[in-house]
Amino acid sequence: MSADLAACCEALLFVAAEPLTLHELAAAAEVEAEAVEAALAELDSRLAGRGAGVVLDRAGGRYGLRAAPGEPAEAASRLQARAPERGLSPAALEALAVVAYLQPIGRPEIARIRGVSSDAVVAGLLERELIEEAGRGDGLGTPVLYRTTTTFERIFGLEEGVNGLPALDGHDELESAELRQRLHAVAAERG
Repeated sequence: MSADLAACCEALLFVAAEPLTLHELAAAAEVEAEAVEAALAELDSRLAGRGAGVVLDRAGGRYGLRAAPGEPAEAASRLQARAPERGLSPAALEALAVVAYLQPIGRPEIARIRGVSSDAVVAGLLERELIEEAGRGDGLGTPVLYRTTTTFERIFGLEEGVNGLPALDGHDELESAELRQRLHAVAAERG
């Protein structure tokens, strides 16, 4: 395995607007995915060994570069804090949780579960790139369906993607249909 491939992967991750999969890296470098995997391991140890200001980050099956823990992360945080950025409201967090656990899900269903209109909240989540369109539903008017994004996975540290979300009520695996029924029951109690 070539040190040049590790450097190539580093450059690709540096210029990429968002994290990349092994296959995207392999296609850009014109090599096999296994070679990229080995190059990423080399890059990871090289960055750690030289005390670099960035580290290799894996989230949701995608790779990217982020600020190293400690002073580099704190400095990056200060830089990002300069832009006026507000946190997520409780309503936005609630809608985001509904999307994360029930995706793909449409706006009407989000509103039914929450018991209030969710148009503005969904628009805000789309603007922040925490959710994205995932096709059209079969219901009345074929509503747009939404799912979470890799940005969501990175922000919430979900290396395994949405499979890394905590189980609800201590259940290891909760079927989506069962969860929908429980959330609809809560919505019915509110209404």
